[in-house]
Amino acid sequence: MALSLSLQFQLNGQKGSPTTPLPIHHHYLHTPINRPIPNLRFSVRPISASISERPSTAAAPPSPPSSTAVTSTLPIREIPGDYGLPVIGPLKDRSDYFYNQGRDEFFKSRLLKYQSTVFRANMPPGPFIAKNPNVIVLLDGKSFPVLFDTSKVEKKDLFTGTYMPSTEFTGGYRILSYLDPSEPNHAKLKKLLFFLLQSSRDKVIPEFHSTFTNLFETLESELAAKGKADFGTPNEEACFNFLARAFYGVNPPDTKLGNDGPTLIGKWILFQLGPLFTLGLPQPAEDLLLHTFPLPPALIKADYKKLYDFFYEASVSILDEGEKMGIQREEACHNLIFATCFNSFGGMKILFPSILKFIGRAGVNIHKRLAEEIRTAVRSNNGTVTMKAMEQMPLMKSVVYETLRIEPPVAMQYGKAKKDLVIESHDAAFKVKEGEMLFGFQPFATKDPKIFDRAEEFVPERFIGDEGEKLLNHVLWSNGPETENPTLENKQCAGKNFVVLVARLLVVELFMQYDSFEIEVGSSPLGSSVKLTSVKKASF
Repeated sequence: MALSLSLQFQLNGQKGSPTTPLPIHHHYLHTPINRPIPNLRFSVRPISASISERPSTAAAPPSPPSSTAVTSTLPIREIPGDYGLPVIGPLKDRSDYFYNQGRDEFFKSRLLKYQSTVFRANMPPGPFIAKNPNVIVLLDGKSFPVLFDTSKVEKKDLFTGTYMPSTEFTGGYRILSYLDPSEPNHAKLKKLLFFLLQSSRDKVIPEFHSTFTNLFETLESELAAKGKADFGTPNEEACFNFLARAFYGVNPPDTKLGNDGPTLIGKWILFQLGPLFTLGLPQPAEDLLLHTFPLPPALIKADYKKLYDFFYEASVSILDEGEKMGIQREEACHNLIFATCFNSFGGMKILFPSILKFIGRAGVNIHKRLAEEIRTAVRSNNGTVTMKAMEQMPLMKSVVYETLRIEPPVAMQYGKAKKDLVIESHDAAFKVKEGEMLFGFQPFATKDPKIFDRAEEFVPERFIGDEGEKLLNHVLWSNGPETENPTLENKQCAGKNFVVLVARLLVVELFMQYDSFEIEVGSSPLGSSVKLTSVKKASF
């Protein structure tokens, strides 16, 4: 469940083809976990130094994570760049971002122009959806973490960036993702999500195994019949059914909702994030349709009601707990829908194809090593996939972290300066005034060549060993470092550890089934499109 409550959808590097960042997570740390709820057992450890071989190419020495200071030893530099004329400047930047350059080139060209990883620009959608599109862009791994420090930045209504979709999409309520930790409702709603995770802890592994075994059977049948098997739609169905069964004990096909869940969710998310998408339509039409005026919530009111009715009936025990915490049942239900559908389902929908893409491209040698490691660990644990067994799979864990690093499900983070700040990049310091909007583009920050060796490459062993573990501090997809955990006081994704867990389970199930596989990769409006072109069934 991409209970990545700070999950944001991203546009991929292809011109005009957006993706989303995902979101849901699990993680065991060497230090004790600050658990807001006692006995919360969803935790996923980073990679322990449990193997003797430590690849020397995995990583470069990490840089310090600090990103702000009242004073700085670095030279103070004026933030380069400008916003242009009102309306005209934001429209020009929007056109460059979506059409003339594409997302990644938009940032790269300005980085090179200003010779700085910190600069001023306008972020879409701009006029007339966003009142103020002016941001200070942060593109390096040293400045980016200021966005996690809620003593320095405010997170109120910034989940989707410089604009906020109508609350009519969420029953009239401001959902947890849009709340700043200083707001009274933040702690109550986040605590409810911790309870949801805790209450489902014993169902996650068995339900994942059952659901994704069926998924692989479906893919094999399609592969045999057509020579290719599209991972997209079957994966979406499996993800939604898994989340409903693991969190709420309900199988959607057995209810009035049937198999419509993924389609309804897709429309609901599109209407909220349309201003950040490009669908490949002619620019004038698409700009008018998606980027100039918000899409009206009334058009999907009936679809959302179907989702609401399903969740209201399925989550009785969670809603009961919410009432004990002082949360009205209706508000709790809308938050559960958002956490499950927007954050969790949305995250898995994007993250899982990325995992297949990078592992598929890594080649047969990595496949063989993963299969041997995973099956050996499972055999040594009575043939059962357990949390203990997965802790004995350092390569598998590293592959998951490397996917989260190189293609983070959360691409964008925003924060409004609460006071005058000095922000440091690797080379300079910059003064930021109170009230200015900070924007971090994570795919650049987590591929910072001053932190990561071979930063643009997928290095499967990167996070193995002592030096590799140190680099987890610079894996930032969850609205916080991988070495930290969500609390009631921060904005780190409530389901951070759950996301890591289900990502690990996908890799484990994949190599319990197959020795190797081959893929075909394309683009889609929400990330990578992956098709299986061949699989080699497990032979040992």
